[in-house]
Amino acid sequence: MQQPPGFLATNPKLVCKLHKAIYGLKQAPRAWFQKLSHTLNNIGFRSTISDPSLFVRFTNSSTLFVLIYVDDIIITKSSSTTITSLITTLSSHFALKDLGPLHHFLGIEVFTLPSGHLHLSQRRYIQNLLHRTNMLDSNPQPTPMISSFKLPKDATAAVPDPSMFRSIVGALQYALFTRPELTYSVNKVSQFMHSPQEHHWKAVKRILRYLKGTLHHGLLIKCITNTDFMGFCDSDWGNDIDDRKSTTGYCVYFGSNIVSWSSNKQNVVSQSSTEAEYRGITVVLTDIIWLQSLLSQLRISPLLFPKFTLIILELFYSQQIPFYTQKPNILS
Repeated sequence: MQQPPGFLATNPKLVCKLHKAIYGLKQAPRAWFQKLSHTLNNIGFRSTISDPSLFVRFTNSSTLFVLIYVDDIIITKSSSTTITSLITTLSSHFALKDLGPLHHFLGIEVFTLPSGHLHLSQRRYIQNLLHRTNMLDSNPQPTPMISSFKLPKDATAAVPDPSMFRSIVGALQYALFTRPELTYSVNKVSQFMHSPQEHHWKAVKRILRYLKGTLHHGLLIKCITNTDFMGFCDSDWGNDIDDRKSTTGYCVYFGSNIVSWSSNKQNVVSQSSTEAEYRGITVVLTDIIWLQSLLSQLRISPLLFPKFTLIILELFYSQQIPFYTQKPNILS
């Protein structure tokens, strides 16, 4: 740092120490979260070990959860008066605005159905993405990727604008929050961010055409009584033609609601299909254990979910059947 022009000091090596964080500086989010968490701790909240941005407060008469993402906050409770009291308390420390019942959060649209279920959608976000790529009038595709389609490293010429490719693929990764059926195809195109080529860009445009035809699709979160976990996973074996690494995909259900999903290339080359499968099982079991830990910190007793089921899906990434149509009831 340097002293600003016009500042007079006897020692030219002295710099200014900020009394508060300035918005836009790297240390601003850390200082803000420290201030906010300190305020919540003073009124009885405690952050969970599994997710430090999730704060909980339990009393004899109420339960209150506060989820924080920088300066966007979701509050859920067991009684409406508790939320009103919390908002009043926070208003004495911060300038805040109550947006009412949850309807938008970080680009995700939340619709409350008459049955009490929630529908999560990123329709507007996807529309903006299609507008950026001039594909609002494109022809829809039935699937995000052809099952037998390969993406080799060097097959065509490099794209003229790699920054555009990286920007769109990065935006597609955020769309995975409500579109688990895109996980495999987006993971594939994400592996070529450093040197995208024309056939990689064609694969991205097919994903965008699929989104054009499924603009209103999203996640349905139901009220459940069954609290068992069920995980579906599978791994191919050396299917990547460049490095022969395997790909693992899984999804985890809490009752009838899908709560976690992923598709990633394994870090090492598996020596057999059995090894590839066991690596996939390890990943999904780790996720289920983390989810159980999170629920226990929310005081949902482990006795309420004493078991989980793990199903290994064969042909999950096969050449004949694409993963997003193998089990339509899983990713619906």
